[in-house]
Amino acid sequence: MRHNKKFNHLGRKTAHRKALLSNMACSLIQHKRISTTLAKAKALQVYVEPMLTKAKEDTTNSRRLVFSSLQNKEAVTELFQNISQKIANRPGGYTRILRTGFRLGDNAEMCIIELVDYNENMLKEKVAKKAARTRRSTAAKKPTAEVPTVQASVASPEETTAE
Repeated sequence: MRHNKKFNHLGRKTAHRKALLSNMACSLIQHKRISTTLAKAKALQVYVEPMLTKAKEDTTNSRRLVFSSLQNKEAVTELFQNISQKIANRPGGYTRILRTGFRLGDNAEMCIIELVDYNENMLKEKVAKKAARTRRSTAAKKPTAEVPTVQASVASPEETTAE
């Protein structure tokens, strides 16, 4: 029976699955964005998010825990030096999965998994949306142009008849 075994085995034995997720996590950390199938991306998201949370606290113990999963010194250094600085204020949700369509050969659903704080295009859109929103009414106010006042000289009745 497979009670309480909810994670995706990805059609691989345990050692192969651990190596696959470790290599994908290293690639994600080094390149900030990778393209893969949706099933692998969801499994990678569950695998890498706790490591990103551990990277916020730069201690010897957290470095050793992350290195035991990744087995790549360059990825661990990148994670603790650069990425941890960017995600320091984020309470969670460090990765984003964007679906890109289906693979031509076997029709597998493909996607891009990326680190949220490294997508400059989405960050620009977020800033633009925040700047455009105000609390005023949406009705456009027309600028009031000053109408020049013409002072008509009041002429006395004698002046009008004299002319």
